[in-house]
Amino acid sequence: MAAETAIRNARIIDGTGAPWFRGTIIIKRGKITEIHRGKTSQTDATTEIDADGMAVCPGFIDTHTHSDLQLFSDPTLAPKIRQGITTEVLGQDGFSMAPLYDVDTDAWETHLSGIAGRLDGEWSWESLGDYLEAIDDQEIAPNVATLVGHGTVRFNVLGFSDTAPTEDDISQMAELVTEALEAGAVGFSTGLVYTPARYADTAEVRELAAQLAPYGRPFVAHIRNERRQIWEALDEFIDIGADTGVPLHLSHFKLAGPDQQGKVHRAVSIFEAARERGVDLTVEQYPYTAGSTTLTNILPPWVQAEGPEQTLSYLRDDDTREKIRRDISEWRIDGWENRGAYTGWENIEVTNVASESNQSVEGKSIATIATERDTDPVAVVCDLLIEEELEVGMLLHQLTESDVRDVLANERVNVATDGLFGGRPHPRVFGTYPKILSRYVREANILTLEEAIRKMTSLPARAMGLETKGILRPGLDADLVVFDPATIDTNATYDSPQQFPTGIHHVMVNGSFVVRDSVVTDARPGEALTK
Repeated sequence: MAAETAIRNARIIDGTGAPWFRGTIIIKRGKITEIHRGKTSQTDATTEIDADGMAVCPGFIDTHTHSDLQLFSDPTLAPKIRQGITTEVLGQDGFSMAPLYDVDTDAWETHLSGIAGRLDGEWSWESLGDYLEAIDDQEIAPNVATLVGHGTVRFNVLGFSDTAPTEDDISQMAELVTEALEAGAVGFSTGLVYTPARYADTAEVRELAAQLAPYGRPFVAHIRNERRQIWEALDEFIDIGADTGVPLHLSHFKLAGPDQQGKVHRAVSIFEAARERGVDLTVEQYPYTAGSTTLTNILPPWVQAEGPEQTLSYLRDDDTREKIRRDISEWRIDGWENRGAYTGWENIEVTNVASESNQSVEGKSIATIATERDTDPVAVVCDLLIEEELEVGMLLHQLTESDVRDVLANERVNVATDGLFGGRPHPRVFGTYPKILSRYVREANILTLEEAIRKMTSLPARAMGLETKGILRPGLDADLVVFDPATIDTNATYDSPQQFPTGIHHVMVNGSFVVRDSVVTDARPGEALTK
């Protein structure tokens, strides 16, 4: 039971977008019990914080995170709570850590290693409910919720196969989705550029998303294409929402590559048209011009259709490598994003590897590594994936700053990190939220302070259906951030990403300080949230 706390002399930003006001917040038993405008008389609070005019707002909600396994090795999730994140939404891009029934968890872990890393210990769960219990047993600093992943349920039924499912297969997958929703999943996610969800047709995706309808929970999607065919991909996603009546949430919206740059307003008009036709659509964004994912996503889709062992076997075979090289250089596969050719090898950097022997390549582009090894870029990709048993992350410089700003300015768009841990990560892992408040509020004046906070708090809470989060109101959860609007800043850069921010003084989760005076505490008050 949390001790009573009073935060006085605060500039209170309640998360709704309403103007800030000066006042006092009283916290007891993990809840906000009172909010007073102006000065209040002394109470018998055990802990008194004089905010000295600093801002106090709801804890930030990260609607796109990949800490599903990281929280078992670092229960504090220090890079997240230090930037004010008090709730994380796991199970992104179709990759949830459950359900996993009678499957090869080693193969699944290897397949996900470039995105999620590896578990520090044994997989002790099967159902999604078991996974949530394992999180609570671990004791963590932030709150977490999870989506149930399309790729995960497909893996349970079809493995990594690219074969079309039968009606019975679809039924089994639908049952797994429903079971996970009953166990508390806050929604359903897909990643239609990732194996095995990438092999699904629209009818399969629609049927699985339809399982959300009785629950009113969101369908969260990394759509099928963010490049040349983004318009068709958006149509597919929005039509599913119209057909099923379920809420939609678009993951890490971007217009990638030179062909689509400058077309944000066209995309925004599609969002508005969708809402006009009755589709409940929200969108998220990370405020950077580079993306980050696993290096295996460079490979043509067929290379991963038989599981990690066969993928590695393909990569070791000279004839198969030549086929991979031609698929990339000649654009031989319709509908595939072909990130290597599209982004350019000079714009793709290695962020993390598993072995010490290859750590020298972290932070270097594929083009640079190819020059240093006196080989070609496709050979570098294949060799690194072999040497690291697929556990390689990458960063892709593929956006323009003007597009990032135009997306951020839209009222439908909330903030998220999409951060991958390990090695030399994308700076968004350490600096997303402070960057918004420093670069785009204080310096560029793209957003007001109150609107920026809304995009980090009540808007993501509404998108994910987290009814007790995201707003400062008596009776709601005491997840709070105390920061100085004049000094808050990110210190994380592409060259030096593992840097904590400045200007965030205190962070509370469920009424307990997880950051006090800019230092991570030993408190682990976080909970696995369920619906």
